[in-house]
Amino acid sequence: MPQITTAQPRLAFLAPKFNLLVLRLVVWLLPYWLKYKLHILKIDVTDIDRLVEVYKQAQTGRLRLIMAFRHPSRDDAFCLGYLLTKILPIAARRHRIVFRSPIFAHFIYDRSLPLWAGKFAAWIYPRLGGIPIQRGRTDRVAIETARELLLNGEMPIAIAPEGASNGQSESVSPLESLAAQIGFGGMADLMRLRRDEDVAIVPIGIQYYYLHEPWDKLESLICELETACGLVVDRYDSLVAIAQSDGRPMRKLLYDRFYHLSQHLLYQVENFYAQFYQYQIPERPSIAQPLSRTEISQRLQQLLDFALQVSESYFNLPPQGTKTDRVRNIERAGWDWIYREELISPENLSPVSRKLADRIATEADLRMWHMRIVESFIAVTSSYVKDRPTIERFAEIALLLWDIIAQIQDRQLATRPILGDRRVLMTIGNAIPLSDYWDRYKSGRRQAQQATTDLTQELQTAMEGSIDRG
Repeated sequence: MPQITTAQPRLAFLAPKFNLLVLRLVVWLLPYWLKYKLHILKIDVTDIDRLVEVYKQAQTGRLRLIMAFRHPSRDDAFCLGYLLTKILPIAARRHRIVFRSPIFAHFIYDRSLPLWAGKFAAWIYPRLGGIPIQRGRTDRVAIETARELLLNGEMPIAIAPEGASNGQSESVSPLESLAAQIGFGGMADLMRLRRDEDVAIVPIGIQYYYLHEPWDKLESLICELETACGLVVDRYDSLVAIAQSDGRPMRKLLYDRFYHLSQHLLYQVENFYAQFYQYQIPERPSIAQPLSRTEISQRLQQLLDFALQVSESYFNLPPQGTKTDRVRNIERAGWDWIYREELISPENLSPVSRKLADRIATEADLRMWHMRIVESFIAVTSSYVKDRPTIERFAEIALLLWDIIAQIQDRQLATRPILGDRRVLMTIGNAIPLSDYWDRYKSGRRQAQQATTDLTQELQTAMEGSIDRG
């Protein structure tokens, strides 16, 4: 995200204003974007008939539908769009079902996304039916808009309950409860209007594979990261192993370099916070011995906790909740200091007041940098590659490290490398009817909270079950 140097008016709600012509243009361009920009050459769908059935029920007025999709990558939305606009209609026609247009979905996206994606994103997302939501707060306008579209809209609602991409096809982050909140809100609206539709949430898994294992490009990426961190490494053995396709020895050589790189990056960030923010670096049992996976994990979690405290202390925030909760809280506080209510009418501010507002905005953005580093680090684990050293897991963690180093170097994340041509596996789970939870939900506040928790946990289990671990 470009550095912010001026305070700005409060973030306006970008109300959805769906435009069928815009959708048709996007549908026409989408296959080319997937193939030539994202290098996604094939999308397979497991149990597509489940989606055909619930979509048919939604179009015939028997069901209000929420599609909850996994979010391992920034490319997920494009895959979901292809599923709905290309694969779903073809599958429906096999059953002699013809859906009425538009065959698409309203979707919830992070309000900050257009801030770094640019003015075109701010223009096109509303015209595709997108609903912006501000993370880290109860965004009542967004939730009420989603409930209204769930109740009366012509299309379903699509939500990524993980809240943000975690970069890992085979690991599901803890889900947020937004899908359950909107679903139960929709149920309440239906009951109030004496309508007999049910609300259902259908889980959709998304997983990425390489068509040809790009070990050579992965080795080059690791070399790039090593160079950025100041490491000088002998690449000869790795390159020979890749050329000879030696299997396990190749994986072992790359994993050793990968592990050394991760440990070195951890030390660099630890030293940064120790030198400039009085961080107390944990003692090492032996300087000569490399850290174990457990030691790396413990030190990383301690470091992330401290980095969050650097931002929290500036915004005077208590360290409450999980690290993801704390990231959201810091982001909300930062936006409040950058996007100001009083700047809706800037003519009421003196030049000095305006300049002071700009100063606060600049400092808030700089303090949020620590939060963004933590957000990139959260998904990195010491065991993800070790437990199953496939090319996909290697690449996913290497790309997460690339994200972290790009954040440190203030490089554009849009330039993230693509290692090779890919295929996508999408898995349609069994729909979860909210009527199964409704009696508990309407019994009282405590029961409603528990029903929301239980529904979210069922959705978490379904998404974890959609992962193909081969």
